[in-house]
Amino acid sequence: MELEGRTYKGNRLLKLKQIKYEDPNVSFSKELSEAIILLCREMDVPVPMWMKKNTHEFAAFHQTIFFDEQYPEKVKFDSFQIKMIR
Repeated sequence: MELEGRTYKGNRLLKLKQIKYEDPNVSFSKELSEAIILLCREMDVPVPMWMKKNTHEFAAFHQTIFFDEQYPEKVKFDSFQIKMIR
């Protein structure tokens, strides 16, 4: 699985990073969860709270957006977008 992460402040792109994570021995959801944690670590972004809207967006479009209210602490960006590349 390859994920691309982007952080935005307003309409301005702050960071862009791609990661690859593969573990054929786990389910898709576990692989996605581990890939998101790795991407957040690489981008120095706290892991956001995954909500029902994120599940719907990711299932339909292979991408989702997290907003600053989905973080328990204050963040320096307005949104964090993840997109599955492969």
